[in-house]
Amino acid sequence: QVQLVESGGGLVQAGGSLSLSCVASGRTFSSYAMGWFRQAPGKEREFVASISRSGDSTYYQNSVKGRFTISRDNAKNTVYLQMNSLKPEDTAVYYCNTVRRITDPNALGAWGQGTLVTVSS
Repeated sequence: QVQLVESGGGLVQAGGSLSLSCVASGRTFSSYAMGWFRQAPGKEREFVASISRSGDSTYYQNSVKGRFTISRDNAKNTVYLQMNSLKPEDTAVYYCNTVRRITDPNALGAWGQGTLVTVSS
């Protein structure tokens, strides 16, 4: 079982940037495709972006394409989410998780505590 710890959230003005990190425990991190998800207040958790096991393929929700970039460092057991041009509607708790493949955005493992991103207008 991979355990996940997200960090990097905070308060930022609209148009600003944040970089999130997710560190995974265990020796099998590179065996998993990874995804970022978010849950806004009063809404269902939704898929944001995913990355293949090697990092050479990525997939994004339409609303974040061109603004967010997912990447990973398998040597550090870490997946990142660079968020630029943030909008108030990006406000949410952000989570990472393993996924079966990048185009199948269903999380496989247990959720971590997430990291809160708040974008002010």
